[in-house]
Amino acid sequence: MGVISIKNALDLAESKGMDLVEISPNAKPPVCKIMDYGKYKYDAAKKQSKNKKQQNTVQIKEIKVRPKTDEHDILVKLNHIRRFIAKKDKVKVTLFFRGREVMFKDLGKEVFNKIISGVVDVAVIEQKPKFEGRFMVMLLAPK
Repeated sequence: MGVISIKNALDLAESKGMDLVEISPNAKPPVCKIMDYGKYKYDAAKKQSKNKKQQNTVQIKEIKVRPKTDEHDILVKLNHIRRFIAKKDKVKVTLFFRGREVMFKDLGKEVFNKIISGVVDVAVIEQKPKFEGRFMVMLLAPK
């Protein structure tokens, strides 16, 4: 519409049954728009709600094992990992050592190799197995 006075703009907006909304107050001259502000706020809230619904939240689930965990128990843990991965969650596998078990790091690596070979078809290793004190940690993510 070009540059018009505030009074004329307000009259024009009122005649159309709408609101005069200031878009850019720091510009010279300030930029305004004639719109239904209530409808604008409603549409913005709906859009924000829709975006929030579509947002994916990824949780990190934790599975704890020990170096002497039995074969069947590892299979049960593998089923849990598969269930978590199917729900698009990441899985943190923690292997913890007690007492002198820390000296047998190769046992821990064997357990992790069993876990990796059991879920290689549905998961990818996001963080390779590494030592953190008495713990050996690995992070798996969905493919």
